[in-house]
Amino acid sequence: MYKILVVDDEPNMVKGLIDNLEFEGYEVDTATDGEAGLNKIISGGYNLILLDVMMPKMSGFDACKKARERGIKTPIILLTAKGEEIDKVVGLELGADDYVTKPFSLRELLARVKAILRRTSDAASTSQNADITIGKLTVNFSTYTASVKKKSVEMTHKEFDVLNYLYTNRNKTVTRDDLLKDVWGPDTYTTSRTIDNFILKLRQKIEGDPNHPKIILTVHGLGYKLIG
Repeated sequence: MYKILVVDDEPNMVKGLIDNLEFEGYEVDTATDGEAGLNKIISGGYNLILLDVMMPKMSGFDACKKARERGIKTPIILLTAKGEEIDKVVGLELGADDYVTKPFSLRELLARVKAILRRTSDAASTSQNADITIGKLTVNFSTYTASVKKKSVEMTHKEFDVLNYLYTNRNKTVTRDDLLKDVWGPDTYTTSRTIDNFILKLRQKIEGDPNHPKIILTVHGLGYKLIG
């Protein structure tokens, strides 16, 4: 059974999430402020974390950042009342795997939860359990680990997902719409700008010269192609 941690200070929101997640067959744990949430995240044992951004004691942004700094790779979906794109980009850059803007439909949230849990489960059971070299980066899609010259490189689950998708479709053009549909899911509100930001971050980890990429190429007007 998958175990999900809900970190939110709104009692009605927490109750609604508990009822719906448990109905879907998930085990649910909760925390009602950022500090308590971070402590539970650090304690481990969760398959996914739903993390509200605006909370007492510590924001969801800070809790996410501190968790990633400790090397915790558990997928995180941010729950935010802020709809500005810059807030979404900040959350992803801090290590979140996805975000949902309040008010959201439970159907949308549950679809994103299922998509992330499915991808992490598939990665754990895939035959791709060996280290793969992509440019200067050595990556293992099964264990979600990456390194350059045996030095660990921090990557979010979503960065692994995007890279895995590009690698699986290597030497083929992958459109931005392909990435939005197959990596983020059909109900996503992610924009093409977000895709471009992820590609930029991956190039910084993979390419010898990110300004003149030779591994992840831009196919103008369409998307990207990973050469390998």
